[in-house]
Amino acid sequence: MVVLRLKRMGRRHRPFYRLNAMDKRAPRDGRVIEELGWFDPLVDDDKQLNFKADRIKYWLSVGAQPSDTVRGLLKRIDVDPTPGTPLS
Repeated sequence: MVVLRLKRMGRRHRPFYRLNAMDKRAPRDGRVIEELGWFDPLVDDDKQLNFKADRIKYWLSVGAQPSDTVRGLLKRIDVDPTPGTPLS
């Protein structure tokens, strides 16, 4: 099963995350199927997220499950995180 989840990057006390499509059995920082964007929690709100919405919609349409954190981030960019629903 494919999941959409965050992969931690950066250094100690300076987190930076990449949004990835990964196999559910892979470790958090393991092998990635596709990189879908990034999230920087320590900057201003206008430059905090950079996601590829069209690719995220594709992965959701084929059944990928977002993690709870990713689900909240997708709501911030107006992408319906409910998997399996038809997206426009």
